[in-house]
Amino acid sequence: MSIEQDIDVSVLIPAKDEEETLATLVGEIEAAFATLPDTGYEVIFVDDGSTDTTWQVMTRLAAENPRVRALRLRRNFGKAAALAAAVDEARGERIVTMDADLQDDPAEVPRLLAELDDGADLVSGHKADRKDPLGKRIPSKFFNMMTNVMTGLKINDHNCGLKAARTEVYRRVPLYGELHRYIPALAHQTGYQVRELAVNHRAREHGKSKYGFERYVRGAIDLLTVMTITKYGRRPAHLFGGIGLLSAFIGFLVLAYLTVVKIFGGEAIGDRPLLMLGILLVILGVQLISIGLIAEIVLHRTANRREATDLIRERTPVEPTARDAAVTVEKVGA
Repeated sequence: MSIEQDIDVSVLIPAKDEEETLATLVGEIEAAFATLPDTGYEVIFVDDGSTDTTWQVMTRLAAENPRVRALRLRRNFGKAAALAAAVDEARGERIVTMDADLQDDPAEVPRLLAELDDGADLVSGHKADRKDPLGKRIPSKFFNMMTNVMTGLKINDHNCGLKAARTEVYRRVPLYGELHRYIPALAHQTGYQVRELAVNHRAREHGKSKYGFERYVRGAIDLLTVMTITKYGRRPAHLFGGIGLLSAFIGFLVLAYLTVVKIFGGEAIGDRPLLMLGILLVILGVQLISIGLIAEIVLHRTANRREATDLIRERTPVEPTARDAAVTVEKVGA
């Protein structure tokens, strides 16, 4: 049986400047799948703009091992883009993602896949005993807490690189910007069953971390994106209209107050800043409500029946109708 025919799991590994770790990682992945002899797999490396010999190492590993493939992006686009490119190339029905720095332990892969066999759609690792410096752990805890509150998915570690999922999950959720951090939340909001599993985490021995303050800022901005597309993606008028109504209502109260002051107090209000504030709030409210309605029109025009059927997890068998049978007979007769 050829490699193409027996692939069940695609292991996706984005990498940037990880020349020292890749060969060891491939060996550990082989050892992990050796415990699953009936599970075919492939390894897809993605070079995300490396400046060292990472690409040369990837191509050598691909030449030596038919289960290893390598992609090279034109420049550094970020982890989400690298994962998106790998997902497009994946041939397995299930996907495992992990970082290339050897901190994720491939020995955990069989346990993750077992959770998928048990009915989960996505299993996210939880670095319960995290081997990172305190300066990285504290911001991560705050990030996870905020993500839990804003997305409604209560897990301990949204950003663990070690995950397993059905391929359809990764092809359904958006992957751009820093949205790879929110794959569990996006999958959860789409209706997929998300679980979390405590996994082994190892100290970094080679290279240096690619995460800095700038990535936390971008991640925070993308958290707002996630909240918007998951909670209001199908009802934008509720988001814009809600904020617009609140703004217009506050503006109305301000203007009503000034009207009372003018009529019953005889005070001049034409040069009061509060008058300008009230007018601006009403105008802003009308504009936001209009934006929400326009967004609803656009959504209505672009939505189609395929989007709805994509939300169906499974269905009961459908008995053929008499009309279906007649159509079949007609086709045979033709």
